[in-house]
Amino acid sequence: MEPAGPGRDASTPAASRDPLDASTDAVAVLSADGVVTGWSRGAEALLGHRAADVVGRSAARLLAGPGDPARAAAVARHCRAGMGWNGRIRLRHRDGRGLDLDVRVSAPFRIRDEECFLVSAREERTRWSVGQSVLDGFLTRSPVGMGVMDLGLRCVWLNDTLERFGGVPREQRLGHRLSELLPGLQAEVLEGRMRKVLATGEPVTDYEYVGWSWADPNRQHAYSTSFFPLVDAEGARNGVCYMVQDVTERWNARRLLSLVSEAGTSIGRTLDVPATAQELADFAVPRFADLVVVDLLEPVLGAEGRGAREAGAGRAGGPPAMRRAGLRSVREGCPEAVAGAEEEVCFLPPPGDGNLLISGEPVLVPVIDPADPAWRAGAPVRADRLRRFGLHSLISVPMRARDTVLGLASFFRSVNPVPFGPDDVLVARELVERAALCVDNARRYTREHTASVTLQRSLLPDVVSGGTAVDVASCYRPADASGGAGGDWFDVIPLSGARVGLVVGDVVGHGISAAASMGRLRTAVQTLAAMEMPPDELLAHLDDLVLRLSEEESGRDQDSRSTVTFIGATCLYAVYDPVGGRCTMARAGHPPPVVVPPDGPARFPDVAAGPPLGLGDMAFESAEFVLPENSLLGLYTNGLIEGADHDMEAGMGRLAQVLARSGAGLDTLCASAVRRLVPTPQPDDVALLLARTHALGADRVASWDVPAEPAAVGRARAEATRRMTDWGLGELAMTTELIVSELVTNAIRYARSPIRLRLVRGTRLTCEVSDASNTAPRLRHARSTDEGGRGLFLVARLAHQWGARHEADGKVIWAEQEIP
Repeated sequence: MEPAGPGRDASTPAASRDPLDASTDAVAVLSADGVVTGWSRGAEALLGHRAADVVGRSAARLLAGPGDPARAAAVARHCRAGMGWNGRIRLRHRDGRGLDLDVRVSAPFRIRDEECFLVSAREERTRWSVGQSVLDGFLTRSPVGMGVMDLGLRCVWLNDTLERFGGVPREQRLGHRLSELLPGLQAEVLEGRMRKVLATGEPVTDYEYVGWSWADPNRQHAYSTSFFPLVDAEGARNGVCYMVQDVTERWNARRLLSLVSEAGTSIGRTLDVPATAQELADFAVPRFADLVVVDLLEPVLGAEGRGAREAGAGRAGGPPAMRRAGLRSVREGCPEAVAGAEEEVCFLPPPGDGNLLISGEPVLVPVIDPADPAWRAGAPVRADRLRRFGLHSLISVPMRARDTVLGLASFFRSVNPVPFGPDDVLVARELVERAALCVDNARRYTREHTASVTLQRSLLPDVVSGGTAVDVASCYRPADASGGAGGDWFDVIPLSGARVGLVVGDVVGHGISAAASMGRLRTAVQTLAAMEMPPDELLAHLDDLVLRLSEEESGRDQDSRSTVTFIGATCLYAVYDPVGGRCTMARAGHPPPVVVPPDGPARFPDVAAGPPLGLGDMAFESAEFVLPENSLLGLYTNGLIEGADHDMEAGMGRLAQVLARSGAGLDTLCASAVRRLVPTPQPDDVALLLARTHALGADRVASWDVPAEPAAVGRARAEATRRMTDWGLGELAMTTELIVSELVTNAIRYARSPIRLRLVRGTRLTCEVSDASNTAPRLRHARSTDEGGRGLFLVARLAHQWGARHEADGKVIWAEQEIP
């Protein structure tokens, strides 16, 4: 088969052939299954195979290497798409040697309805001759710096671009090494790369480095350099060529992008406003600036955390009050700053930018002129510091978040001679925006945390007193700022008969809602305790209340139609009676109390734990034991005994050891116990209530059995009057006589025996009448025509307070009077 197109004499010298002429190529026609169907004379001349030996056989036998069916199929698909294919393939000559040929495959065509491909091959194409002027222009005018070094790494040639990059004239560079002329360009490292290229013959591409150049000594530049060896005709290495490209803009963009990305993990790590402002200053120095000043508005740093709204900043009446919240300099002690950290400062914007806070746009001052009268007007000290320490460039960025003005961040350069540019403004804006959002989050959190702590402290008792029954001391420590205020509470509730109720509880969760729930539960406990409920019944009613609160919360949440929001809480309620030293308590999922007897080691009474409040349908059990006089009773929340380095049992053991220390006053012991057990802030509240028990002896308690007969009323009055005289309470004799008369009369008339009268002298004088009936009396307002019904009304008017409580064998009606 003859090749298409005009022929060319095979004797034509290769150097004179047109490099674009394909008329002398070896050409073959292949069928779709790889069988040779046509073979040209050029193919016979190139590979030595005659047409008769090749046509009708597979073309795979012509490959010098193993066949690759997958590659052949991919080439066929590419050609069928009408694109054609070309590449380099190694074919076998008839004499057995391999030839690396440039092969081109055409798009398919048909011969007698059979799909065929036209394949042409040639040896290395004749190179296109380039004129010397074209080559010289390419080398000298190329935007890429190029140079040639000999085996001694001395410069033998360089183009104009490389001369311009280095800033050293060509005459001074020829014959010298880089380390002799350009030490600021990391010459030693570059020469090390060149030696490696000469030793291995492997090129080095795109090696980036940063350095200073004599061409621009005031600005740092980034360069990308590639090295490759130069070889002679025999293949020996006789030098190295290197190419340099200035990639400063790309490097700066990458550096600034990395700076902004790194800021996301370094700024805003705490929910503290001043700490966040200081983090911004610490991060930017010296990465971005030599001095950073962050001034925040006073309300932002205040407890309210209000900030300044759009119309609130810069109103008439003087500049807004600000305080320095962040300060950092490359110089020790920040001598450039006019005001120190945490000091009050005046709003001092750059000249001509008085509305900086309101506009919200950054201000760039590339070159600061301290001699300019505008800089000295109103701030001569600032101008003197600018001149003295060489602060030459400034970016001021207002700190704003959610339409709230927070303050102003200022970035200065002094040691770094490069002035700020427009790209730096974008970075400064991004850094300040991130910091402003973190400051605003911290401000909002601080406001909510302060509100919740204030609410919780307002709901806790200011002063606790145990009357004559116990001496009490309490300590409450809120959780750290990250945890927020919790729902721990304690209370001391005076009860009738000189008794006292001691309660401690913990609401699950933190924040305002936990504090509000705690207030509800504390109020409920006080109400139920005033109704003289025993501890187990009180917790049962409290459990019902928590269930109702949970249902109310779930009703407010539209997304929880099928589930009930659980508002969990734990509680321990104890009643101590100084007459006899009996203590009755029950607990709902709360840690057990600790008891330190006056003559024994600390112990934890066996009180059934009971379920936490809010589960429902589970009973609570009371436990009763006797506490000797001067026993120490400790009620606490789990924040006191739990820790990251120990479990609850270990914490209880430590608490017992601390409270067993003798000789310390109750207040001192309470404070030191919390300080020793919780030395650092933790994410949970801590509450500790200590009570040292007292006993009321026979000299302060008097009791009589009263027969169920009307005549016994007179004898009871007489005994009560005589006791008042013995106690020195003659002023209360008449009212006590009347109260005793009415209560004993009602018991004889309406109740069952046995009836007993008791007088208890505590902080108040208590008169108690007990009987075996469970029916509680009811206060009535008798009409003028009624003959009876005025007894309890009279008692209520004479006594400070009165009430009834049920006991296992009946009830007790009591009335208390204030002791003068």
